Amino acid sequence: MTDENKKIPRRISQAVLNSLKGGVVPRIGLPHIAVGRKNEIEALLHDVDIIAEGGASFRFIVGRYGSGKSFLIQTIRNYVMDKGFIVADADLSPERRLQGTKGQGLATYRELIGNLSTKTKPEGGALTLVLDRWINSMQTAAAQETGLAPGDPALTKAVDQKICAVTGAVSELVHGFEFAKLLSQYYHAYLSDDEETKRNVVRWFRGEYTLKREAREELGVNMIITDDDWYEYLKIFAVFFRMAGYTGMMIMIDELVNLFKITNTITRQYNYEKLLAMYNDALQGKAQYLGILMGATPQALEDKRRGIYSYEALRSRLAEGKFSRPGARDLLAPVIRLDPLTPEEMLVLCEKLANMHASLYGYEKKPSTEELAGFIKLEYGRIGADQNITPREVIRDFIELLDLMYQNPDMNITELLQSDEFTYTKSEAVSDQSDGQYAEFTL
Repeated sequence: MTDENKKIPRRISQAVLNSLKGGVVPRIGLPHIAVGRKNEIEALLHDVDIIAEGGASFRFIVGRYGSGKSFLIQTIRNYVMDKGFIVADADLSPERRLQGTKGQGLATYRELIGNLSTKTKPEGGALTLVLDRWINSMQTAAAQETGLAPGDPALTKAVDQKICAVTGAVSELVHGFEFAKLLSQYYHAYLSDDEETKRNVVRWFRGEYTLKREAREELGVNMIITDDDWYEYLKIFAVFFRMAGYTGMMIMIDELVNLFKITNTITRQYNYEKLLAMYNDALQGKAQYLGILMGATPQALEDKRRGIYSYEALRSRLAEGKFSRPGARDLLAPVIRLDPLTPEEMLVLCEKLANMHASLYGYEKKPSTEELAGFIKLEYGRIGADQNITPREVIRDFIELLDLMYQNPDMNITELLQSDEFTYTKSEAVSDQSDGQYAEFTL
């Protein structure tokens, strides 16, 4: 066991291994198992620098199920939070889209705002924390500038002026007037310990008011966030967060395949129209301090009948150029396509997981490099593996192997791989073009 592995807290090792065995991306501990994707990460981190300077970015991360899309998005999520960004993430579903006749777009907005995360509150639900932190920072800055003591009426006036400067800048944005008015209400409710008003303002920011009349009676504003304009409020939030002391805002939306699955052609096209509007906004400089990452499968992007490419205005903007190819992708393009991890990269990943597993359960005997190479060779030797195998499948198999070896210390990896119970079924890993799903390899 190396010194490096001793430093990984057991709770993180447990979370990582449990998540990977369950086929999901862990929220914590990613730096300990990061392998490959160096070029993709560097390209995305360049975007992060641009956002921090007041720009905006929009990228699609495209890869098959289990290829590492969510892992890459989660890696960037953790990185930008460390850099002082606020992150909002959501997965699309039949109930959450970009646009809908039954509030599906607003449902996505609510999910994003509910999942607002910062470095100090990475699990989400950070909106109230951010608002309170903003007020405290304004009070601290005013006290330092004026030298006045808390409770001095002159200090309150100085804080009011700083708050007005922020709300004034926000009010100049589209839909910013009501937003600024509510920020001011929250500040004064904070000063007077008016918890009810604070809760109502937060409800409004979360998009939980469904009637204008209710918002007018409780808050004195004549607008509510709707299915049509929710993205405009995300742009306002991005500017406000910057003025509140954060670096910027990163929005991460995964599972775009749920737009591809919409059966109604008109509804699907409305969603692609909203996607185009968001894309144009970011690239034309209409948004500031805002980054958008979206995850999609190749079919959800490229299918010309129902995918994003069925909307010509998006296809013409996103289609890959003549010179990109596997192994030499243009990572500065709007679409980042994930090539499969190489067997060598998978070997390194398995070594990391073996060390983590041994550290967690406190044993010394680990698979040798030769045994790991035999496992990788067997995985990549499946029929059709060159086209269909994904990191998710290999990792899941390997963690099961480690668990079995730990529970049966007299066995070695070669015996397990050669046993009847560990014989692979005949591969049926061909893509089902009808629904975009891929058959999985099984043990």
